[in-house]
Amino acid sequence: MGAWIAVAIGGALGSVARHGLNYVVHSRWLDTRFPVATMAVNIFGCFVIGLLTGMITSRRIALPLHWREFVFVGVLGGFTTFSTFGLDTYTLARSHSSEAAAINVAANMIGGLAAVWIGYAAGVRV
Repeated sequence: MGAWIAVAIGGALGSVARHGLNYVVHSRWLDTRFPVATMAVNIFGCFVIGLLTGMITSRRIALPLHWREFVFVGVLGGFTTFSTFGLDTYTLARSHSSEAAAINVAANMIGGLAAVWIGYAAGVRV
C-alpha cells in the first residue's frame, strides 16, 4: 500500500508542477499557440530521468525502491506530458499545419532523447 501512496503523492506533485510551468510559460512569458511548455516539460523530465538513472547505475546515489516509485512513477509520471504531447500534435496537425505538428514531434523526440542521454552521462560522472 505504501508504494501506491508514494506514487499518488508524487503524481500530484508532478501534475501541479506541470500545470504551474504551463501557466507561467503561456500566460507570462510567451504568447503562442505552439505547445512550448509541453515540450519543455517533456525534455526536462527526460533529462531528470536520465540523470537519476545514470547516478543510480554508477552508484553515485542509492535510491530505495519506494523512493524510485515516488520519483520515477509518481513525480516524473505526473510531470511529463506525453499524452498532452499527443493531443498537442494532433491539434497542430488538424488546426494549424502539418509542418508545425512535425516540428513538435521532432523537437520533443530529439530533445527528449538527447536530454536522457545527457542526463545519464552527467549522472554517471557526477
